[in-house]
Amino acid sequence: MSRFDDNPRRYEHLSRIRLEDPDAVSRAAAVRRPHPGLKLGEQNFIVAADHPARGALAVGDNKTAMADRRDLLDRLQAALSNPAVDGVLASPDIMDDLLLLGALEGKLLFGSMNRGGLSGFVNEMDDRFTGHTAEALEALGANGGKMLTRICLGDPATVATLESTAKAIDSLAERRLVAMVEPFISVWDNGRVRNDLSADAVIKSVAIASGLGSTSAYTWMKLPVVGEMERVMAATTLPTVLLGGDPSGSPEEVFASWGAALKLPGVQGLTVGRALLYPKEGTVEEAVAAAASLLNAHTGQEIAS
Repeated sequence: MSRFDDNPRRYEHLSRIRLEDPDAVSRAAAVRRPHPGLKLGEQNFIVAADHPARGALAVGDNKTAMADRRDLLDRLQAALSNPAVDGVLASPDIMDDLLLLGALEGKLLFGSMNRGGLSGFVNEMDDRFTGHTAEALEALGANGGKMLTRICLGDPATVATLESTAKAIDSLAERRLVAMVEPFISVWDNGRVRNDLSADAVIKSVAIASGLGSTSAYTWMKLPVVGEMERVMAATTLPTVLLGGDPSGSPEEVFASWGAALKLPGVQGLTVGRALLYPKEGTVEEAVAAAASLLNAHTGQEIAS
């Protein structure tokens, strides 16, 4: 594990800024150096950090791994310091912290839009848009917004989530911002929501999610790495990033599966959080460097470790 500063006051200045000068967030966004731009053939590496806003604090067996905001910010800054990391996917509170810390220079910014389907909530499938709006993301100079789109055929709340997702896609497209849609076929299983990770289920989720909104011009898919990824990627022409989730296999197995999927047509990169921020083995820096080595965007370039 990385050895981070354990001074409990190391982020106290963020509280002071938020109290005394809240406009500092928008000023930091306005002067931030943007990412140079997206290109075909240059896969992107985005670190995800929107889990706490849904009440999902667990990593593996540690139920409160992401609860300490200071520790999470340490880990995010360690990951973002690697030049191979192109950007971040975050909820508004974490995005604002990182902007105030100056950690997002030259990075892609994707805001997390719907966090209302709280983990373990009795109405979890009613996943309302309680985070970033398209208007707010445009003001931040962000590149797009991400939406979790779980499709549960046995839960009537699904239709509202689909409708809200379609409206968010349109709102982002009006501003020429990417809509990163993360679809799943989900089921209620003994009182908990479980995502079906079979290839057939992922393909069905892609088919449904791809048709949401009045245009798909700015829509991306964010998909899990599952068996038969060749079939999954054959289901869409939309740019696709791979999500990491909370993997149960060994690091070697996980990285091997990512590496194989990254070679498929249409795969634009990785959007990974817990697997790299809280690695089972080694440091954050080592995990990030290992994942970065799988991408073709930095082939032949030195990757910081």
